Amino acid sequence: MKERYYLVREDILPDAVLKTMQVKQLLEAGDAKTVHEGVEQVGLSRSAFYKYKDGIHLIHQLERERIVTISMDLEHESGMLSKVLGSVAGHGANVLTIHQSIPLQGRANVVISVEISHLNEELGEMLDSLKNIPGVKRALIVGQG
Repeated sequence: MKERYYLVREDILPDAVLKTMQVKQLLEAGDAKTVHEGVEQVGLSRSAFYKYKDGIHLIHQLERERIVTISMDLEHESGMLSKVLGSVAGHGANVLTIHQSIPLQGRANVVISVEISHLNEELGEMLDSLKNIPGVKRALIVGQG
């Protein structure tokens, strides 16, 4: 069965679904140490919590967790990767992983995974600024999720 998603107003959701979200928030904030403690605080059964917990999320939480993978060819010169990483950080993004090949014929391939939920501008603008760094020969997004 294909999953379908809906955007609904909070006031039309069943009480058990709303209380499930409350428990998730209590757990995330540390105001409840266990699921049992959280469901007790909001008056929800554990079975209802487990039934709905993977099906309800705040919209901003889904938008917040955005990761892109960028592949670049960089000239083999001292400080080149540092310039790229500085640019990424300057745009409000956070580098999660870095994979770099051994330089061949004066160039190295670098693939970085970047968390972009706090990006100061559009992703395309950050990518353009990476391309404009002297020594960056190619920069493109190879994955997004």
